[in-house]
Amino acid sequence: MSIWNTIAPALPEIVLAVLSMALLMLGVFFQRRATELVSTLAVLALAVVAVLVLMTGRGGETLTTFGGIFVVDTLARVMKVLALFATAVAIIMSSHYMRLERIDRFEYPVLMMLAALGMMAMISANGLIALYLGLELQSLALYVLAAMNRESTRSSEAGLKYFVLGALASGLMLYGASLIYGFAGSLGFEGIAEAVKGGAHIGVIIGVVFVLAGLAFKISAVPFHMWTPDVYEGAPTPVTAFFAAAPKVAAIAVLIRVLYEAFPGMVDQWRQVVVFMAIASMLLGAFAGVVQTNIKRLLAYSSISHMGFALIGLAAGGAEGLRATVFYMIIYLLQTIGAFAVVIAMRREGRAVEDIEDYSGLATENPGMAFFMAVMLFSLAGIPPLAGFFAKYFVLVAAIRADLLGLAIVGVLSSVVGAYYYLRVINVMYFHESKGEVAAMPFELKLVAVISVIFALGFVFWPQPVVQLAQAAIRSLL
Repeated sequence: MSIWNTIAPALPEIVLAVLSMALLMLGVFFQRRATELVSTLAVLALAVVAVLVLMTGRGGETLTTFGGIFVVDTLARVMKVLALFATAVAIIMSSHYMRLERIDRFEYPVLMMLAALGMMAMISANGLIALYLGLELQSLALYVLAAMNRESTRSSEAGLKYFVLGALASGLMLYGASLIYGFAGSLGFEGIAEAVKGGAHIGVIIGVVFVLAGLAFKISAVPFHMWTPDVYEGAPTPVTAFFAAAPKVAAIAVLIRVLYEAFPGMVDQWRQVVVFMAIASMLLGAFAGVVQTNIKRLLAYSSISHMGFALIGLAAGGAEGLRATVFYMIIYLLQTIGAFAVVIAMRREGRAVEDIEDYSGLATENPGMAFFMAVMLFSLAGIPPLAGFFAKYFVLVAAIRADLLGLAIVGVLSSVVGAYYYLRVINVMYFHESKGEVAAMPFELKLVAVISVIFALGFVFWPQPVVQLAQAAIRSLL
């Protein structure tokens, strides 16, 4: 095999790594003068890499390289493009906010690119060590991003909490991988699947639980959610938007690949863990969100709840359940980014505001922002006929058809409870007295919000592209 055939499947990752280093050098030489230029070039670089991802094996074939530990299939291509899209949008949404808060640095977009590189490596990982390397590359960049505002005690605290708990989750996952290797005799997903096909040793089962614990931390599923509210609140708001979108997509893709490629013969064992995490995440996300007064903490608990819904499709399994999970993540990504576009833009008297009461009378001061936020919140709540309704509908139907009726019932009940805190924000915006003038929404944030609103409202009329994308992704896996 030629060198080109070896590196071709990983060409997007290699290009992204090289471009990240080039932009880092550009920033080092020109310092703050290059911040805006580095940000612009970072978005262009992510777009180029996304095109390369789509061109790699564009016929739909599955490619493997590096001894089979790196795989590129339609699932990987779809999830990589989603992660790159979320990263690029997060950089675009950051520029105005970072400049106003005087924390704009050239390192910021470079760190986001490196985090995206880690996500891509995770998504294509076909073995536990490759998965761990991608996970750590992503995590190291995210730890720094959380503490990006060095003048803020809350931001430093968020970074430290995320680092300590993230290190614990990584240790759990690495220990689980060592157990699996010890009792299954392989680190590659195909080798593990072959080893446990006739029945799994208790050591492998314990290892799977540890690996799931490490991955659950990345999607902030209960009981590994404890970092989410504090980190979401303390990190700069554009960083929070990034945390709520891109890493979740990558981690869900990894969960799909690990469970259904490495452990398809252990469904009865790991499904119990996934069902527990789904139920606990939905219930905690719904009930804990009710008492929140900070919009970022509220969206943190909303994220926990939504990851519970994504896990419903994972537990249901089969083509329908996995398709519903990918479908859910596409819609969740776009709606979350739209909601955070409003949160980032929300400023009164020249300062960023985060308390829900600060949104009082927003419909009077800035009807456009209030409308954008209302549509996003209605969609996240699952109100028909918005896109979020169909996301929840498909995962719940998949659960019912997989005889997981109790899980579906919990999903419906938690969705009803969760709707309360979304509607509370809308009530504050439309029916409370204004607290003063609201700053105009910057163009780039308005553009992101408009695209998200169009998607939420128009999905019911043209759902085929998203449905077909989710079908193609799962067809390559099964």
